[in-house]
Amino acid sequence: MKIAQPIDWPENVAEARALQEQLRTQVITENQLGAIDTVAGVDVGFEEKGDITRAAVAVLHFPPLDLAEQAIARQPTRFPYIPGYLSFREIPALLAALAKITTTPDLILCDGQGLAHPRRFGIACHLGVLTGLATIGVAKSRLIGTHDEPGARKGSWTPLMDKGEVIGAVLRTRDKVSPLYISVGHRVDLQTAIDYVLHCTTRYRLPETTRQAHRLASG
Repeated sequence: MKIAQPIDWPENVAEARALQEQLRTQVITENQLGAIDTVAGVDVGFEEKGDITRAAVAVLHFPPLDLAEQAIARQPTRFPYIPGYLSFREIPALLAALAKITTTPDLILCDGQGLAHPRRFGIACHLGVLTGLATIGVAKSRLIGTHDEPGARKGSWTPLMDKGEVIGAVLRTRDKVSPLYISVGHRVDLQTAIDYVLHCTTRYRLPETTRQAHRLASG
């Protein structure tokens, strides 16, 4: 897959915040999806006490969710861990992993936030804008926002709200387990994002895309 690496990458929070403010205007929150034949999961782990970023991508056929292709990339970690700036720590290695695959996925589920972010530009938005691919944020925990508890059954969800705005959905992906935090990344609307997360979820809390990518990223 042909991937263009950013030439200038922020080296501090001020530069990172400025880039978020600039790029967030390019996020598309409407559906621009064609046929979905492949879905991908991306995740990141760290080696050598955080000095090395290990990024993984797993591409699955859709809807059967069997593995089509996978890749791992390792790079020196280029940005510190700072909440709200996760993408600057993880995306360089993720782009390198995506560059190794031959299949261009129709949809990427990211282990992290999309619009459910203080500046409405989490890692799913950032990766979507840089690659032009449709992306969804699938986070295991809440970064910002308030919500009611969703129903106990799989498929139940409630809006995630911040400052009077719906920024995502709190989705039960399995009966009586902790919900996931779903948000728009790029080129998809919230209801469609919820639907695809549910379609990609089988027996477990996490969608198969995330499970496969996490397994690779964790070694």
